[in-house]
Amino acid sequence: VPMSQAHETETEKQERHARRHEAHVRATYAAFIHHLCDLSAMPPALAESAAVSVLSALERRLMPNGARNLESQLPRLLVEFLPPPEERPRHPHRFGREELIASVAEDLQMPLDQAELVIRAVLRAFQDQISEGEADKVASNLPADLQALWRLTQ
Repeated sequence: VPMSQAHETETEKQERHARRHEAHVRATYAAFIHHLCDLSAMPPALAESAAVSVLSALERRLMPNGARNLESQLPRLLVEFLPPPEERPRHPHRFGREELIASVAEDLQMPLDQAELVIRAVLRAFQDQISEGEADKVASNLPADLQALWRLTQ
C-alpha cells in the first residue's frame, strides 16, 4: 500500500472508489458506442441516439422484468438515458417489426430502410454485450417478426 493511501480516510477511500467506478462506467459505454460505430459506420452522435431509440422501443415490447434483465447487461450510461422504470408502462405494448422501424425512423428522422439497418446494427451491438442466455430470453419475449430481426443480427 503506498504511504499516501495508508492515511486515507474512509471518505477519501470511497471517493477514490467512486472515481474509478465512474471511469469504468464511462469506458464501458464508450467501448459500446465505438463498437456500434464499427458495425454500422454511423458517426458517434448518431450511434448514441440510435442505441437509446432502439433500446427504448425494444423495452416497450418486453415485460418490465425482462427489460430490467436486459438492462443489467448493457452499459449503465446507456440505460440512464431511458425513462425511469416508474414512468414506463407496466404492460408490454404489442407491436411488430413495422412499428419498431417506424418508431426509430421517426425518432432519428431518417427513411425506413435506413432505420432498419440502424436497428439491426444496434441489436447486434446489444447482443455482443449480453450473454447468450439473455439474448434467447429477449427473443422468446418478442413476436415472430421481431424475433426474426433479433436473430438476423446474431
